This record gives sequence, structure tokens and C-alpha cells, in this order.
Amino acid sequence: MKDWSEYLEYRNGVLGGKIHIKNTRIGVDLILEKISMGESIEQIMESFPHITREQILACVQYALKSVRNENIYEFV
Repeated sequence: MKDWSEYLEYRNGVLGGKIHIKNTRIGVDLILEKISMGESIEQIMESFPHITREQILACVQYALKSVRNENIYEFV
């Protein structure tokens, strides 16, 4: 897969400044929420027929890079 930045962008005034799939108003957070609720890539693509598998995977790649090397704290 290409780097996530090929598929995602940030623009002032779009989705309140959230990172989103280029040329859409679909936020990375929406895609991640759908995945976390058990939706498959195919189901997401059915809901949003104008986005591609690569764009969905770019959202996951962005999330991975965002949390990699973070400090992990145990919750009590």
C-alpha cells in the first residue's frame, strides 16, 4: 500500500479540521468507528460506494501510525 497521505488530507473548514479521505467529507474517525463496530471493508464500501479499499486501509494505517510509540498506561 502507498503511504496513507496519498489518500487522506486535512483542510481547514472541512469536518471541523478532522483528517478525512481526500475529496470527501468522510472522516477517518467514522471509518475506524465502523470497523470497531464489526463492519467489514466490503460493507463500508457498500455504504460509501465512492471510496476504495485503499482509502479505507489508509485510515487504518493512519491510526496505526498515530498510536505507534505512544506510552501505554495501565488502567486501575
